[in-house]
Amino acid sequence: MGDARIRMVAVDVDGTLLGTDGRVSGRNVAALKAAEQAGVQVVVATGRRHSYAMRVLRDVGLREGNSLISSNGAVVRTFGAKLLERTLLEEDTAKWLVGRMDEYRRSLLITFDRLQPDGEDTRGALVVEELDALNDSIGRWMAANEPYIERVVPMEDALGREGLIQMMLCGTIERMREAEATLLGDPRVMGVGLEPSKDSTFADRSAPEAMLHRTEYPERNLSIVDVLPAGCSKGRALMDLAVSHGIAREEILAIGDNWNDVSMLEAAGSAVLMANAPEELKSAGKAQGWSVGAHHAEDGVAVAVEAALAGERQPAVQC
Repeated sequence: MGDARIRMVAVDVDGTLLGTDGRVSGRNVAALKAAEQAGVQVVVATGRRHSYAMRVLRDVGLREGNSLISSNGAVVRTFGAKLLERTLLEEDTAKWLVGRMDEYRRSLLITFDRLQPDGEDTRGALVVEELDALNDSIGRWMAANEPYIERVVPMEDALGREGLIQMMLCGTIERMREAEATLLGDPRVMGVGLEPSKDSTFADRSAPEAMLHRTEYPERNLSIVDVLPAGCSKGRALMDLAVSHGIAREEILAIGDNWNDVSMLEAAGSAVLMANAPEELKSAGKAQGWSVGAHHAEDGVAVAVEAALAGERQPAVQC
């Protein structure tokens, strides 16, 4: 870790803050509370939408004023559901994206920001055309979110609704990389993060209309490709929050485990990858000088935060 004092900690949820039981451990909670007590801004950044993230965050006792970056940066709210920032996907953009993904529409889900004052979503926050392929890929997630899922055939009929923020493709790693390549073949689409999600051949593209974020779970042969409005990423949202608090990049610690965390890790002065991150990502992180910390099953967030509060350097990269 550098010499700058840490004033903001940004933490991913799944595979990072949560243990293998899907809960936040007591040690992780204690470390984040200690950060709060030390005057450090605690930010949670996740691919989950706000209400689904708060299912696991609501009872951990962190301050309601903390910021929650959800849907990979499309929405930023406080834990208490106060809206800070939201970027919508234009209807015309959504229509050509669905057409571009026609071969994969059985694996496609559309997300709308329909948060109520109590912090809960309503049915129609998630729209699908077919259920079978998604149930095969992410059955537990589909069951947990059943109250919010609406089937619309064709799904294009739902695209004019208010609050469209995200599209999500789910499937095997090989098939989702094919889908990703198909989308990146359009000059209006940009990837976010390190290779292979972001390719140098796209560097000269101007004014993209959509951004891709990949999350992979090799042990489950599962990949999720999120399609967001242009400019949306965890990293962009984190930097906006840092600026609003007068915090410099060198004063930010970011902790994550997957490809969709890359922009956040790149935005921080200190970056820690969890030991359970994909090997390909850990190798890429080594080239960036990122640290590899403990496993998410071994309180990796607490290990990193405790070291930061003590002014210690993060452990050397072990890739």
